[in-house]
Amino acid sequence: MANILIVEDDKAINELMKRTMGLLGHRSSQAFTGREGVTLAKEENFDLLLLDINLPDVSGFILIKEFSHIPVIYVTARDSIADRVQGLNSGADDYIVKPFDMEELGARVGAVLRRCGKGQREFVIGSVLLDIDKRRVLKNKVPVEVTAREFALLEALAVNRNIALSRSRLLDLAWGVDYLGEERTVDVHIQRLRKKLGLEDYIKTVYKYGYRLEL
Repeated sequence: MANILIVEDDKAINELMKRTMGLLGHRSSQAFTGREGVTLAKEENFDLLLLDINLPDVSGFILIKEFSHIPVIYVTARDSIADRVQGLNSGADDYIVKPFDMEELGARVGAVLRRCGKGQREFVIGSVLLDIDKRRVLKNKVPVEVTAREFALLEALAVNRNIALSRSRLLDLAWGVDYLGEERTVDVHIQRLRKKLGLEDYIKTVYKYGYRLEL
């Protein structure tokens, strides 16, 4: 579980991000101005900052200098190439353009946390233990043989737990962006995972969309 600071002046978007972080098992604190964010960061240690650029009191491009010790993801409506380049060159670890969906935000947050050594590396799913670092899966403490693709698929579902992932997104995460096959291959591998690990009650089908791991 990571501790995340959200600095976003739009209350609806701030609440959406907080809710998404909660679904992923993370704690989060909310600030609605840059000054509030700086104050919170001085009072508490955070693992990641979700930062808007167009804040009412100070630009996020300037504010990021106050958070040099925290990984930062810009979440902003500013979508020009120049803004993206400026954001990344200013020290941000990622740049997300509004409107975003929950699965994208969750995946980007998970990726930055993993790069910074803050991501969760073990997941308990009923009687199943997924150990990402050791690349192993245990069921009732007994090792279970899974293919590399099955492991990657289970990892993608676990890292983005409680969030619906589309088939195309699961293909990107588990097969790679260069995969040119059918999306339905995801269904075949999901069925194998459910049967092999007894995860029928945990891996839920999202009708006409994809799958969600419920924890």
